[in-house]
Amino acid sequence: MVTETTDLPVSYADVVSAAQVLRGIAVPTPLLENRALNERAGGRLFFKAEPLQVTGSFKFRGAYNHISRLDPQARRAGVIAYSSGNHAQGVAAAAHYCGVSALNVMPEDAPAVKKQGTAAWGARIVTYDRYGAEPREAIAERLCQEQDLSLVRPYDDRLIMAGQGTIGLEIMQQLGALELEPDRVLVPCGGGGLTAGVATAVKHHRPETAVYTVEPQGFDDTARSFAAGQRQNAAPDAESFCDALLAPEPGLLTYQVNSKLCSGGLAVSDGEVAAAMAAAFSHLKLVLEPGGAVALAAALAGRLDLSTGITVIVLSGGNVDPILYAEILRGT
Repeated sequence: MVTETTDLPVSYADVVSAAQVLRGIAVPTPLLENRALNERAGGRLFFKAEPLQVTGSFKFRGAYNHISRLDPQARRAGVIAYSSGNHAQGVAAAAHYCGVSALNVMPEDAPAVKKQGTAAWGARIVTYDRYGAEPREAIAERLCQEQDLSLVRPYDDRLIMAGQGTIGLEIMQQLGALELEPDRVLVPCGGGGLTAGVATAVKHHRPETAVYTVEPQGFDDTARSFAAGQRQNAAPDAESFCDALLAPEPGLLTYQVNSKLCSGGLAVSDGEVAAAMAAAFSHLKLVLEPGGAVALAAALAGRLDLSTGITVIVLSGGNVDPILYAEILRGT
């Protein structure tokens, strides 16, 4: 076991504390194995099934860890978040459980299923043009000041990262019950909060485990940041249907963690993601959204040699537009 690291924005103690807060609230999602996918990837894989989480993605973990800790005055005022959908749903659900009002700033072109899921938890929605002049952060900050709300950031926040880190804690516990340890973990990456939390938990228990980010091609700003040694932006002309992973650059805090704990970054094409979504449907009977399937896509596309040891694939979400999903299944 590694000695506790104290110079990073999130610690293993933060993750353990989050697990205590989430006990009985979040779903301890299963760790699955499938013979056919093992054969296709050429190694032994385990899949962390976060589409089965409350709201259909990992985001609920961090949102609840943050909102449940607000003081009474902040709870009365309410919270605000900006998100393409999964964080918005996580915040809406967490706010519902905590008796807090929620406002979410969402892009106009966010999948309808994510807007509907957010509204279903009682949250209000303000939309914006993803390609407009005023970025979502500025919109949220303005509304935050006008309405005296507490901002719940999607990834650059210690409590958010710690909540997502409970996935890594569960991975280690579940593999430990099988008397196994992971040699590598592949994690979908947008702003980097999920990776930061998972890496914090996993590498506390097994420092030699390699953690890799996986991003859509063109939006592989974290991978390029690792290579450059400093934060890089996404390609200006990049396009991807992985709507959950289109952060323009790594978070300031998340990059501090990931640049120290990760072994590298991988990128996959939309075509490879679509094939992974179809494979998960066929073999795991799981519905994955594009962003939730990138780590599986990297494994099936041979981005790493997985022939030795144990590989864990984080499947981060399943909130996909039904029409798009049907087209993907028909097309593959």
